[in-house]
Amino acid sequence: MSDSYDVVVIGGGPGGYPCAIRAAQLGLSVACIDNWLNHDGGHAFGGTCLNAGCIPSKALLESSELYHRAQHEFETHGIKVGKTSVDLAAMQKRKQGISDQLTGGIRQLFKANGVEGLPGTGSLAGKGKVRYQPLEGDAREISAKHIVVATGSSPIELKKIAPFDGDRVVDSWGALEFDAVPKKLGVIGAGVIGVELGSVWSRLGAEVTVLEAMPDFLPMVDKAVSKDALRHFGKQGMDIKLGAKVTGAKVMKTKVSVSYEQGDKAETLDVDKLIVAVGRRPNTDGLGVEDAGLKLDDRGFVVVDDEYRTNLEGVYAVGDVIGGAMLAHKGIEEGVVLAERLAGHKGVAVNYNAVPSVIYTSPEIAWVGMSEAQATEAGYEVKVGQAPFAANGRAKALEMTGGVIRVISDAKTDRILGVHMDGPYVSELLAEAVLALEYGATTEDVALTMHSHPTLSETLHEAVLSVDGLAIHAVNKKKPGK
Repeated sequence: MSDSYDVVVIGGGPGGYPCAIRAAQLGLSVACIDNWLNHDGGHAFGGTCLNAGCIPSKALLESSELYHRAQHEFETHGIKVGKTSVDLAAMQKRKQGISDQLTGGIRQLFKANGVEGLPGTGSLAGKGKVRYQPLEGDAREISAKHIVVATGSSPIELKKIAPFDGDRVVDSWGALEFDAVPKKLGVIGAGVIGVELGSVWSRLGAEVTVLEAMPDFLPMVDKAVSKDALRHFGKQGMDIKLGAKVTGAKVMKTKVSVSYEQGDKAETLDVDKLIVAVGRRPNTDGLGVEDAGLKLDDRGFVVVDDEYRTNLEGVYAVGDVIGGAMLAHKGIEEGVVLAERLAGHKGVAVNYNAVPSVIYTSPEIAWVGMSEAQATEAGYEVKVGQAPFAANGRAKALEMTGGVIRVISDAKTDRILGVHMDGPYVSELLAEAVLALEYGATTEDVALTMHSHPTLSETLHEAVLSVDGLAIHAVNKKKPGK
């Protein structure tokens, strides 16, 4: 371990570790300090995403989806499997194994690229200085030309309404660690995390009720798409109550009694477990913010300029801790762009108008760019195309015909403004839409692009064609040229 580096990154999650790797690839000496500890007390790089969020949740979503399909779909395919059951311990072991492989891979990448990985806590200690407190041993001071804060975020706790107890009232991490499927499960918050976790346990047999204070379901998603997805979740048995404001949660010996208001009525919901998924807050505790004079906004996020510079000379910040979309890939891109700028590459930038978002339920929900309502509010004259998966041959073969793709374009320039969709594997289809926005593609550009048959991507092609009434395999709402 050195006493001086070109770059010291505080935080080893999706914003931090890619920043460290790219900086090292560009010839800078780099250390990455990270204090994540798993429930077993062991340290792991990767932050929330690899240890308690993106990766373990997707592992359980996949396992629960297969179980659900075995129960409700396999017979349609002519596959008889008999009585199915859940071995939750084996499911959890598989989930943990996947996370362990990926977090261990970061250590290998650090070694291969010459990054010094330092388990422990880093804090700001003056100009060009970081105080490093290892997990074991005495603290020491490290010098750095550039300091990058990438400390991520943590689940918001409703301390006065539904405080975490680590057993019956849990955060998103605790919701991934259940050792038994609850008979009745409550979820506060119908955002990305809430519906994903609700889907996992619903498919494994829990009776799931989701309480959402907002009157609209997924308001950031195009209304037609979110309405379609809500209908599918209802058919699957997940009860999503909109306009339901939780007022309290009382933990009892065998249950949690949740009080909420919906309209003019006061209601009560009794559940075995309660998941609180109402958002995330920036991690700045222990960073030495006040002593260093690091500027935060009124919500506690680190304030940065367009170059990710904070108000302190030589100190930068990326990822969840600076706000914006709290997405791993957004943090990755910010970290990489910052590393390249620190190495003297000034022309790179993150396009925040083309940040993809995905909810890994069934159907999946994915979007990039503006919804129809957002585009209209922004002053655009819009034209919209839509195509259902019900007309798609590959979707029929998969027995996954639910969902729709909507394409929003500027009527004056034909430029694509947004693509919103729900349906089978739309998380994978979204990349084409992101590329279209990144390159400023028009609907005609994508319409003239050949899509292989039979594939799910043909539905995106049909949606683009339908913008101008040119769809072949769907009924057009307007005639070509009109």
